[in-house]
Parts: sequence; structure tokens; C-alpha cells
Amino acid sequence: MAVTYGKGDASYKAAGEEAGILRLVESFYAFMNDLPEAKNIRAMHPFDLGESIDKLSRFLCGWTGGPKLYSEKYGSIAIPPAHAHLPIGRNEASAWLSCMQHAIDAQNYAPEFKRYLITQLAVPAGRIVTLQENRNRALTPPAD
Repeated sequence: MAVTYGKGDASYKAAGEEAGILRLVESFYAFMNDLPEAKNIRAMHPFDLGESIDKLSRFLCGWTGGPKLYSEKYGSIAIPPAHAHLPIGRNEASAWLSCMQHAIDAQNYAPEFKRYLITQLAVPAGRIVTLQENRNRALTPPAD
């Protein structure tokens, strides 16, 4: 029987549940520390990544259909507005997705789940960029 990712807790289970998601997130931040293209996005994070790791792993647990651990500890979140204070453009989103792709590739996930996951993560990354671009347009005075 084929797994339908995105339905119920199928993605959460495919990611290894809470422990597997924590491994993914720890790998993600390790790549963020190491990859030259991630220098700008790493600088947007605190030196100590403990809270960042906690927040992202808790968020991804709920986002993949598992327990809503983020909201239990931190409250509700809307991803694009939560990142609106940061200078995130296409390059930053691309760097974030690159770190995540490396982290996903390092996991023992099924190939189809790896493709599904990075495709789905590109959606909120794109929404963050769109929000930033719309805000920048609204703040730019019209040309004469």
C-alpha cells in the first residue's frame, strides 16, 4: 500500500516522528553553520541555536501531522508574518532550502518522501519571499 504523505500523520511517521524530526533539524542547522551560501541566514540566528532547534523541530512535528508541540510551548504561529522582520529575499530562501535539502538527503528517508518534503517546504519559503517583496514594493516610492 502506497503512503500518502500530507494525509494524517503519514509525513510525521515517515520523518521518524519527534526523534527523526529533531535529527533532521540538527542536521539542517549543522549545514547552515557549514555552507558558505548560508552565511547570511546563519547571521539572522542567535549564536546559540538551542532555541532555534527547539522551535523548528516542534513546528515541523505539527506541520508534518504529528503533535502540535510548537503551539503547546510557544503559541500559534503564521510562518510568513513571523519572519517579516528579517531581510529574506530569494537568495536567503534558496540558501535555507539548500541547507534543508542537504539535511533531508542525510536522513534515511524514502526517496519519494525526500522529494515530497523539500517540495512542501519550498511553499512557505516562497510565501515569506512574496511577503517581503510585497512589503518592499509598498515602501518604495513611485518613480517620477
